[in-house]
Amino acid sequence: MSYGKDELGLSFPFPEAPEAGKTTQIRPDLLWARIPLPFRLDHVNIYFLKDGDGWAVLDTGIDNARTREIWEVLLSGPLAGQRLTRVIVSHHHPDHIGLAGWLCARFGIPMLTSQSAYLGCMTTSINPEILSGQHYREFYARHGMDAEATERVCSDGHRYLEKVSPLPPTFSRVVFGDVLTIGQRSFEVMTFDGHSNEQIVLYCAAENLLLATDQVIARISPNVSVQPLDPDGDPLGLFLRSLDTLTRRVPGDALVLPGHQLPFLGLPERCRALTLHHAERCDLIEAACRVQPHSVAELVPVLFTRALDPQQLSFAFSEAHAHVNRLLRSNRMTQSLHGDRIVRFSSIGAHDRGRTAVA
Repeated sequence: MSYGKDELGLSFPFPEAPEAGKTTQIRPDLLWARIPLPFRLDHVNIYFLKDGDGWAVLDTGIDNARTREIWEVLLSGPLAGQRLTRVIVSHHHPDHIGLAGWLCARFGIPMLTSQSAYLGCMTTSINPEILSGQHYREFYARHGMDAEATERVCSDGHRYLEKVSPLPPTFSRVVFGDVLTIGQRSFEVMTFDGHSNEQIVLYCAAENLLLATDQVIARISPNVSVQPLDPDGDPLGLFLRSLDTLTRRVPGDALVLPGHQLPFLGLPERCRALTLHHAERCDLIEAACRVQPHSVAELVPVLFTRALDPQQLSFAFSEAHAHVNRLLRSNRMTQSLHGDRIVRFSSIGAHDRGRTAVA
């Protein structure tokens, strides 16, 4: 069957998302459900895969009363009389891992995820104060965020990370190169960085089906952020590398099931568009820093022109920083500490780049 393509070269074989508490059949023994979120990005997709005498679930939604209510509707409606066999968590963000512990405890089933996802979530769960600790505040201040904004980000902007039920005390680790058998399907396991450390992506060659989670989404660019615990990291470089790997390893006509928005066809086109999107944002930053040095905070409105709530400001700041670090790694920017103790970045001209590279 062929589907009309949009202006980006994508097509959408399932143009309507399932209502909360209902499912859409994607393939035999593969169901799609959607869980609302109380954020600007107001939903997350979860998937059920037939697994022997029950269903494996990929991702869960956050832990709040509304999500638990919808899960009760799913369990008494589309999944009535069925059991869950295991919970597969793609990555540690609360909209994906939030109810994993609750489901595992309720059904007495294992949680499968990457080591980075489990330990990253466990660290936040055990020590949530770290998100508003002095190290975080100094990180934001060093890169130009004023005291009021820093307080808003540290007090409110990180609060969504706490919407996670207690994790199981053990987990089953999934790593790149594994073959994960779920019912009659075999999935090649790939893990990618950039949006989240060691995020799991699953590809079923027999059905040309990619469970892409948040690594590739049809209409939005996944957030790519520098973290205060890794201030010199290059998450954007890692994310761009993942797009290249996906286009080489997965056929272009694969059906992509993302963590948000609609399933789509057109993986190569979407990966190219995401690569171009980030190149354009790097160009915007480079142009601004050619006029005068900018801190990360001063670059946020260069990339994000709308008003931002504390959570969005946290994302925007960290994503601007990711582009700065990519430019530093590419020898297109330099940094210096100014008299106000704020780090600012300046563009290096093409002539100077060549001279620096030779030196």
